[in-house]
Amino acid sequence: MDLKSGEPFWTVKNGLMHAFPPLRSDVACDVAVIGGGITGALVADELSRHGHDVVVLDKRDVGWGSTSASTALLQYEIDTPMVELAQQYGEAAAALAYRACLHALDLADERARAVGNVDYARMDSLYWASRSRDRGDMESEFALRRAHRLPVEWLEAGDVRERFGFAAPCAILSMRAARIDPYRMAQRLLAGLERQGVPVHDRTGVARLEPHVRGVRIHTNGGQVVRATRVVIAAGYESETFLRARVACNRSTYAFITEPIDAALLGRLRTTMAWETARPYLYLRTTGDHRLLVGGADDDVDVPARRDARVAAKTRKLVKRVAAMFPWIPVEPAFAWAGTFAETTDGLPWFGAHPHVHPRVLFAMAYGGNGITYSLLGAGLLRALVERRPHALQALFGFDRRRV
Repeated sequence: MDLKSGEPFWTVKNGLMHAFPPLRSDVACDVAVIGGGITGALVADELSRHGHDVVVLDKRDVGWGSTSASTALLQYEIDTPMVELAQQYGEAAAALAYRACLHALDLADERARAVGNVDYARMDSLYWASRSRDRGDMESEFALRRAHRLPVEWLEAGDVRERFGFAAPCAILSMRAARIDPYRMAQRLLAGLERQGVPVHDRTGVARLEPHVRGVRIHTNGGQVVRATRVVIAAGYESETFLRARVACNRSTYAFITEPIDAALLGRLRTTMAWETARPYLYLRTTGDHRLLVGGADDDVDVPARRDARVAAKTRKLVKRVAAMFPWIPVEPAFAWAGTFAETTDGLPWFGAHPHVHPRVLFAMAYGGNGITYSLLGAGLLRALVERRPHALQALFGFDRRRV
């Protein structure tokens, strides 16, 4: 599956950081993790740190799939507003999801600092109203978040103009978010695991799974067999090939990044990521070396050749919008790319066993705009399932999710 187009910045910046060997012989383990992107790396790290015997497999070079195209905005805010989530699953469930994602930022802080050198930093998050008619919904959203003690501040148009320099009817400022280099984080996590004796094998494709009562046999394209007690499918947007069912809508999303910009020109954007109420939404954040990373212009095209052909035009569209908002900032793309993006109808991820697949096969499908946040939470949820313990998010993030 062709997951990206153009020149994703993270792989250009970092290159092939570490070479992991393909699997050459049969192996046995407690849990096999299929997928070596940021989700698979976080799951494998969580399991290994808690005493589980893990093997990691990836058909590409590690991190070379969707992780390399991720724009990596770490937020507690979910693409589905808290008010809408409450309408679908009840206020308690909406509060649980949002507060869990807030806790995930603490987990991100802990793991990023433990790994080190992954361009991690805490930020604020500005959610601005794209149109005046969005005010009512924004006020309701702010009130509900405030009622559940989420770290938010209301900004009127004058506040947005004074602090950030652009025009918006109103905005919600959240004092908890973060940025990271997702490709570097995945690479460093897995390299660390390998140093601790965890087998990590890239360029090792999976031909088929053979689940049985006591475990799962994984047959690779090279003819090797991995015998595992359980399998975690963390193959990103290719996970549905193992599920043999559609559980999300695939789209294409577009992004570009500038050369480093004078920090004084960026102002509050140095420490604040921003996104809007319109769908699809424009979003932007900065990097540690003061580049401006911009994304959006999503469409329903998930045909690689057509997506490839649209990168240049979509980049021009994004540049035009950002230049109009911040005319004093030089918005000149250094690298531009696109990637497959999957989202569920309710904006929540899928973690756990699917009712139509064997119970020893677990899925880690961190779909949606804050996928890394979900992956941090899902790693703990999956460990609970492996250890046969209950988890507070299982009812909400599972395939049979319901009101909690």
